[in-house]
Amino acid sequence: MTRQAVPLAKSYLLLNHGPVTLVSSAHAGQRNVMAAAWAMPLDFDPPKVAVVIDKNTLTAALVNASGEFVLNVPARALADKALAAGSCSGRDGDKFAALGLAGEAGMCVAAPLIDGCIAWLECRILPEPRNQQVYDLYVGEVLAAWADPAVFSEGRWHFPDDARRSIHYVAGGQFFSTGDAFDVKAND
Repeated sequence: MTRQAVPLAKSYLLLNHGPVTLVSSAHAGQRNVMAAAWAMPLDFDPPKVAVVIDKNTLTAALVNASGEFVLNVPARALADKALAAGSCSGRDGDKFAALGLAGEAGMCVAAPLIDGCIAWLECRILPEPRNQQVYDLYVGEVLAAWADPAVFSEGRWHFPDDARRSIHYVAGGQFFSTGDAFDVKAND
């Protein structure tokens, strides 16, 4: 897996375009992955993110126990695995094994950075118990950020082929993939 560090001050750019994420978690020898379409950057210094994690899931239990998670940004080539990760429970078995996913622990957290993704944000929970219990909303501080240099470098996404475009979930198994970038110049 090729990863290049992204400066924390620019880590928001990895989520700013609204891609689906795979939330990975780990605690006490157990790991899990779930799909999350509702993840977003929140702040720059320190960088923060928000993600919705249903309080009744194994992911929430592992995140609460460990205090950490990873937001993995899957490429189009992983859309089928993203859909499957969001359609079954980790309480029924190891989703990594069932889906053929591999990964390795991050530099700052134990949760896995999933192979085949195009960006990764290692996060520590900033506890907000009411938001977590009432709204399933978790806030995390980004401790490390990584991107595949073939698709993200110098603070910009540039997708070399369709298989490595980020994906956006609509509903009912339908996704869109990120389109082509274009620039607009501000009027003076």
